[in-house]
Amino acid sequence: MDDLLRATARAEERHFWFRGFRWFVGPLIHHALNGQTRARILDCGCGTGANLALFRRFGTSYGFDRSAAGLYIGHQLGRRRLARATVTAAPFPSGTFDLVTSFDVLYSLESRDESAAMAEMFRLARPGGFVLINVAAMDVLRGDHSILSHEVRRYTRDRLARLVVASGFRIERITYTHASLFLPLLMLRTLHRRRGLAAEADAQREISIPAGPLNAIMSAVLFAEGVWLRAFNSPFGSSLLCLARKPIHT
Repeated sequence: MDDLLRATARAEERHFWFRGFRWFVGPLIHHALNGQTRARILDCGCGTGANLALFRRFGTSYGFDRSAAGLYIGHQLGRRRLARATVTAAPFPSGTFDLVTSFDVLYSLESRDESAAMAEMFRLARPGGFVLINVAAMDVLRGDHSILSHEVRRYTRDRLARLVVASGFRIERITYTHASLFLPLLMLRTLHRRRGLAAEADAQREISIPAGPLNAIMSAVLFAEGVWLRAFNSPFGSSLLCLARKPIHT
Protein backbone atom coordinates (compact mmCIF):
# COMPACT_ATOMS: atom_id res chain seq x y z
CA MET A 1 0.00 0.00 0.00
CA ASP A 2 2.92 2.37 0.59
CA ASP A 3 3.88 1.89 -3.09
CA LEU A 4 0.38 2.97 -4.09
CA LEU A 5 0.55 6.08 -1.90
CA ARG A 6 3.92 7.13 -3.32
CA ALA A 7 2.64 6.64 -6.87
CA THR A 8 -0.57 8.49 -6.01
CA ALA A 9 1.34 11.43 -4.54
CA ARG A 10 3.11 11.86 -7.87
CA ALA A 11 -0.10 11.71 -9.89
CA GLU A 12 -2.99 13.12 -7.88
CA GLU A 13 -2.60 16.76 -8.94
CA ARG A 14 -2.59 16.27 -12.74
CA HIS A 15 -3.66 12.71 -13.62
CA PHE A 16 -6.98 12.64 -15.50
CA TRP A 17 -8.47 10.02 -13.14
CA PHE A 18 -7.99 12.22 -10.08
CA ARG A 19 -9.28 15.28 -11.89
CA GLY A 20 -12.41 13.33 -12.80
CA PHE A 21 -12.80 12.08 -9.26
CA ARG A 22 -12.77 15.65 -7.93
CA TRP A 23 -15.39 16.71 -10.50
CA PHE A 24 -17.59 13.78 -9.46
CA VAL A 25 -17.41 14.23 -5.69
CA GLY A 26 -17.58 18.04 -5.66
CA PRO A 27 -21.36 18.34 -6.19
CA LEU A 28 -22.05 15.69 -3.53
CA ILE A 29 -19.89 17.53 -1.01
CA HIS A 30 -21.80 20.74 -1.80
CA HIS A 31 -25.09 18.88 -1.33
CA ALA A 32 -24.04 17.40 2.02
CA LEU A 33 -22.63 20.61 3.49
CA ASN A 34 -25.17 22.95 1.91
CA GLY A 35 -23.20 26.19 2.04
CA GLN A 36 -21.61 25.59 5.43
CA THR A 37 -18.33 27.35 6.16
CA ARG A 38 -17.73 25.92 9.63
CA ALA A 39 -18.34 22.25 8.98
CA ARG A 40 -16.22 19.53 10.57
CA ILE A 41 -15.01 16.97 8.04
CA LEU A 42 -13.02 13.76 8.43
CA ASP A 43 -11.30 11.76 5.66
CA CYS A 44 -10.87 8.14 6.76
CA GLY A 45 -7.85 6.55 5.09
CA CYS A 46 -6.67 9.91 3.77
CA GLY A 47 -3.40 8.66 2.22
CA THR A 48 -1.24 11.74 1.74
CA GLY A 49 -4.04 14.10 2.78
CA ALA A 50 -4.53 15.60 -0.68
CA ASN A 51 -8.32 15.37 -0.52
CA LEU A 52 -8.45 17.75 2.43
CA ALA A 53 -8.06 20.56 -0.11
CA LEU A 54 -11.54 19.63 -1.40
CA PHE A 55 -13.02 20.51 1.97
CA ARG A 56 -11.15 23.73 2.76
CA ARG A 57 -13.93 26.12 1.79
CA PHE A 58 -16.47 24.32 3.97
CA GLY A 59 -14.70 24.41 7.33
CA THR A 60 -12.11 22.40 9.24
CA SER A 61 -11.00 19.04 7.91
CA TYR A 62 -8.97 16.21 9.41
CA GLY A 63 -7.56 13.01 8.00
CA PHE A 64 -6.02 9.81 9.23
CA ASP A 65 -4.27 6.88 7.61
CA ARG A 66 -2.45 3.76 8.78
CA SER A 67 0.48 4.38 6.43
CA ALA A 68 3.41 6.28 7.92
CA ALA A 69 4.74 6.82 4.40
CA GLY A 70 1.55 8.51 3.24
CA LEU A 71 1.44 10.77 6.28
CA TYR A 72 5.11 11.64 5.90
CA ILE A 73 4.50 12.71 2.30
CA GLY A 74 1.50 14.76 3.42
CA HIS A 75 3.46 16.53 6.16
CA GLN A 76 6.33 17.22 3.74
CA LEU A 77 3.79 18.92 1.46
CA GLY A 78 2.60 21.12 4.31
CA ARG A 79 -0.62 19.29 5.09
CA ARG A 80 -1.66 19.44 8.72
CA ARG A 81 -4.36 17.83 10.87
CA LEU A 82 -3.24 14.35 9.81
CA ALA A 83 -3.09 11.46 12.27
CA ARG A 84 -2.00 7.85 12.13
CA ALA A 85 -4.85 5.42 12.83
CA THR A 86 -6.92 2.67 11.25
CA VAL A 87 -10.42 2.93 9.82
CA THR A 88 -11.70 0.51 12.46
CA ALA A 89 -10.52 2.62 15.43
CA ALA A 90 -10.38 6.36 14.75
CA PRO A 91 -9.10 8.63 17.56
CA PHE A 92 -12.04 11.07 17.49
CA PRO A 93 -15.17 11.48 19.67
CA SER A 94 -18.53 10.12 18.59
CA GLY A 95 -20.95 12.35 16.71
CA THR A 96 -18.28 14.92 15.85
CA PHE A 97 -18.36 15.35 12.08
CA ASP A 98 -20.77 16.86 9.57
CA LEU A 99 -19.19 14.82 6.78
CA VAL A 100 -17.14 11.63 6.97
CA THR A 101 -15.45 10.41 3.79
CA SER A 102 -13.84 7.15 2.73
CA PHE A 103 -12.23 7.20 -0.70
CA ASP A 104 -10.88 3.93 -2.11
CA VAL A 105 -10.39 2.23 1.25
CA LEU A 106 -13.20 -0.25 1.87
CA TYR A 107 -12.32 -2.52 -1.06
CA SER A 108 -8.93 -3.34 0.51
CA LEU A 109 -10.41 -4.52 3.83
CA GLU A 110 -11.33 -8.04 4.87
CA SER A 111 -15.04 -8.55 5.52
CA ARG A 112 -14.83 -8.13 9.30
CA ASP A 113 -12.87 -4.87 8.99
CA GLU A 114 -15.16 -3.65 6.21
CA SER A 115 -18.16 -3.85 8.55
CA ALA A 116 -16.18 -2.40 11.46
CA ALA A 117 -15.07 0.55 9.32
CA MET A 118 -18.66 1.34 8.38
CA ALA A 119 -19.70 1.14 12.03
CA GLU A 120 -16.88 3.49 12.94
CA MET A 121 -17.93 6.02 10.30
CA PHE A 122 -21.48 5.85 11.61
CA ARG A 123 -20.17 6.53 15.12
CA LEU A 124 -18.12 9.52 13.98
CA ALA A 125 -20.88 11.24 12.00
CA ARG A 126 -23.17 13.57 13.92
CA PRO A 127 -26.92 12.86 13.81
CA GLY A 128 -28.04 14.27 10.47
CA GLY A 129 -24.46 14.20 9.17
CA PHE A 130 -23.27 12.52 5.99
CA VAL A 131 -20.89 9.84 4.79
CA LEU A 132 -19.37 9.93 1.29
CA ILE A 133 -17.81 6.69 0.01
CA ASN A 134 -15.92 5.80 -3.15
CA VAL A 135 -14.97 2.20 -4.02
CA ALA A 136 -13.74 0.16 -6.98
CA ALA A 137 -16.58 -1.36 -8.98
CA MET A 138 -17.34 -4.35 -11.20
CA ASP A 139 -15.30 -7.55 -10.98
CA VAL A 140 -14.87 -7.56 -14.76
CA LEU A 141 -12.53 -4.56 -14.35
CA ARG A 142 -10.06 -6.31 -12.07
CA GLY A 143 -6.53 -5.82 -13.44
CA ASP A 144 -2.98 -4.73 -12.60
CA HIS A 145 -4.25 -1.79 -10.56
CA SER A 146 -6.02 -4.28 -8.29
CA ILE A 147 -2.60 -5.60 -7.24
CA LEU A 148 -1.23 -2.13 -6.56
CA SER A 149 -4.25 -1.18 -4.44
CA HIS A 150 -4.49 -4.56 -2.64
CA GLU A 151 -8.10 -5.08 -3.71
CA VAL A 152 -10.00 -7.70 -1.75
CA ARG A 153 -13.19 -7.07 -3.74
CA ARG A 154 -14.86 -4.81 -6.28
CA TYR A 155 -18.44 -3.71 -5.64
CA THR A 156 -21.78 -3.73 -7.35
CA ARG A 157 -24.33 -1.05 -6.59
CA ASP A 158 -26.45 -3.52 -4.61
CA ARG A 159 -23.54 -4.79 -2.51
CA LEU A 160 -22.41 -1.30 -1.53
CA ALA A 161 -25.98 -0.21 -0.83
CA ARG A 162 -26.55 -3.18 1.49
CA LEU A 163 -23.34 -2.44 3.38
CA VAL A 164 -24.18 1.24 3.85
CA VAL A 165 -27.78 0.61 4.93
CA ALA A 166 -26.78 -2.22 7.30
CA SER A 167 -24.50 0.21 9.14
CA GLY A 168 -27.44 2.54 9.85
CA PHE A 169 -27.13 5.18 7.12
CA ARG A 170 -29.87 6.17 4.69
CA ILE A 171 -28.72 6.47 1.10
CA GLU A 172 -29.18 9.84 -0.60
CA ARG A 173 -27.48 8.95 -3.87
CA ILE A 174 -25.45 6.09 -5.31
CA THR A 175 -23.99 5.96 -8.82
CA TYR A 176 -21.22 4.40 -10.83
CA THR A 177 -18.57 6.82 -12.11
CA HIS A 178 -15.80 6.83 -14.74
CA ALA A 179 -18.32 5.21 -17.11
CA SER A 180 -16.72 7.01 -20.05
CA LEU A 181 -13.57 4.92 -19.48
CA PHE A 182 -15.42 1.62 -19.24
CA LEU A 183 -14.75 0.13 -22.69
CA PRO A 184 -11.00 0.91 -22.85
CA LEU A 185 -10.59 -0.27 -19.26
CA LEU A 186 -12.53 -3.46 -19.99
CA MET A 187 -10.26 -4.30 -22.92
CA LEU A 188 -7.06 -3.42 -21.07
CA ARG A 189 -7.88 -5.28 -17.90
CA THR A 190 -9.15 -8.33 -19.75
CA LEU A 191 -5.67 -8.49 -21.29
CA HIS A 192 -4.13 -8.12 -17.82
CA ARG A 193 -6.04 -11.13 -16.52
CA ARG A 194 -5.29 -13.27 -19.56
CA ARG A 195 -1.52 -12.76 -19.34
CA GLY A 196 -1.50 -12.82 -15.51
CA LEU A 197 -1.64 -9.81 -13.20
CA ALA A 198 1.58 -7.85 -12.76
CA ALA A 199 3.73 -7.81 -9.64
CA GLU A 200 3.12 -4.83 -7.38
CA ALA A 201 6.29 -2.99 -8.40
CA ASP A 202 5.42 -3.34 -12.11
CA ALA A 203 1.79 -2.35 -11.57
CA GLN A 204 2.82 1.21 -10.64
CA ARG A 205 2.73 2.18 -14.32
CA GLU A 206 -1.07 1.97 -13.97
CA ILE A 207 -1.02 5.28 -12.11
CA SER A 208 1.66 7.16 -14.03
CA ILE A 209 0.58 10.39 -15.74
CA PRO A 210 -0.02 9.91 -19.49
CA ALA A 211 1.53 12.16 -22.13
CA GLY A 212 0.17 15.71 -22.04
CA PRO A 213 -2.23 15.57 -25.01
CA LEU A 214 -3.74 12.24 -23.94
CA ASN A 215 -4.07 13.40 -20.34
CA ALA A 216 -5.84 16.55 -21.54
CA ILE A 217 -8.25 14.60 -23.75
CA MET A 218 -9.12 12.15 -20.99
CA SER A 219 -9.57 15.02 -18.54
CA ALA A 220 -12.04 16.67 -20.93
CA VAL A 221 -13.96 13.40 -21.30
CA LEU A 222 -14.28 13.04 -17.52
CA PHE A 223 -15.26 16.69 -17.12
CA ALA A 224 -18.14 16.08 -19.53
CA GLU A 225 -19.13 12.98 -17.57
CA GLY A 226 -19.06 15.04 -14.38
CA VAL A 227 -21.52 17.51 -15.90
CA TRP A 228 -23.78 14.62 -16.95
CA LEU A 229 -23.64 13.06 -13.48
CA ARG A 230 -25.05 16.19 -11.92
CA ALA A 231 -28.43 15.17 -13.33
CA PHE A 232 -28.23 11.43 -13.94
CA ASN A 233 -26.92 8.22 -12.35
CA SER A 234 -24.71 5.92 -14.37
CA PRO A 235 -25.63 2.21 -14.69
CA PHE A 236 -21.97 1.11 -14.93
CA GLY A 237 -18.42 2.38 -14.38
CA SER A 238 -15.10 1.56 -12.79
CA SER A 239 -15.98 3.18 -9.45
CA LEU A 240 -19.03 3.55 -7.22
CA LEU A 241 -19.82 6.75 -5.35
CA CYS A 242 -22.34 6.81 -2.50
CA LEU A 243 -23.64 9.69 -0.38
CA ALA A 244 -25.65 8.64 2.67
CA ARG A 245 -27.01 10.34 5.78
CA LYS A 246 -27.09 9.36 9.45
CA PRO A 247 -30.65 9.66 10.81
CA ILE A 248 -31.19 12.49 13.26
CA HIS A 249 -32.90 10.08 15.63
CA THR A 250 -31.13 6.70 15.97
